[in-house]
Amino acid sequence: MTTPDTAHPRFAAALSELGLEARVRRFPDATRTAAEAAAAIGCQLSQIVKSLMFEADGQPVLVLVDGASRVDTELVRAELGAEKVRRADADLVRATTGYAIGGVPPFGHAVRSRVLADRRLLEHDEVWAAAGTPHTVFPLPPRELIRYADGTLADVRDSSA
Repeated sequence: MTTPDTAHPRFAAALSELGLEARVRRFPDATRTAAEAAAAIGCQLSQIVKSLMFEADGQPVLVLVDGASRVDTELVRAELGAEKVRRADADLVRATTGYAIGGVPPFGHAVRSRVLADRRLLEHDEVWAAAGTPHTVFPLPPRELIRYADGTLADVRDSSA
């Protein structure tokens, strides 16, 4: 069950609005990177969901990808039919999501944006994502996570990495 002292208040409110109970886990040390989160949880790196913000033709786009992968911006550009895609800077991430880099959850953002979810997330029965802070994570089956994020399945991971 989510409690106010474990999840970021905005994220806890989003869970409540969705009627979703999540086992939010808090760690004493930050889990800002996927590798740190996987080590703290005791799961595979590919079970960590990275919530990464990009800017496509001036519009924010959230890309959900497993912790072992990188995003191929050319594949994101093609999927969106955009002219130009680039990583969002920290200011755009904070303005769009309401969260700092390292704690961005897959939903519960300040501004609704388009969401792409890499298909490789579906390789697991359960994945873990940030719960609004660098110290908190929560698990969900990947199909549920993508549904709550209102994500579109796509092939956006860099297969050369």
